[in-house]
Amino acid sequence: MELMSGRPSDVSGREEKEIRVYDFLDAVGVEYQRIDHAPAMTMEVCADIDKALGAAICKNLFLCNRQKTAFYLLMIKDDKVFKTKDISSQIGSSRLSFASPEDMERLLGLTPGSVSVMGLMNDRDKEVKLLIDEDILKAEYFGCHPCVNTSSLKISVRDLTEKILPALEREPVIVRL
Repeated sequence: MELMSGRPSDVSGREEKEIRVYDFLDAVGVEYQRIDHAPAMTMEVCADIDKALGAAICKNLFLCNRQKTAFYLLMIKDDKVFKTKDISSQIGSSRLSFASPEDMERLLGLTPGSVSVMGLMNDRDKEVKLLIDEDILKAEYFGCHPCVNTSSLKISVRDLTEKILPALEREPVIVRL
């Protein structure tokens, strides 16, 4: 795995949703590094990618309330455990569970294994609320997928909070796990 700066020079064979992430990051002035790799479907597979990337890839969980009327994207550190009651009480929601792959595709344009904060650029009606574990914000960098699980990006947390989220018109809810 080779760490490269910025977008791939040749985008042939890459999915449109991945290219749109690079277009977006470039348009808002975010510097990023990238690694291309085999599909990363689990956090265990991401461990080697983390080392090469020099940043921990966040666990990104796509959640919904019991009634499936509210949807959330939760960014947590890869070594933390998600407990529904901890988050539910902090955001004033009924018990949370994992949302369906169909809702993930409909709202974020993503498939399981590729969930990322970058998927919020596909949520034009802003139906998905962003939840960020406070420890993510304490790091210098975070890792995420560019809407596909065959590449990973290293982005500064400062660029997330000062460029990416404002451009997406998102105000995250900070949670503690």
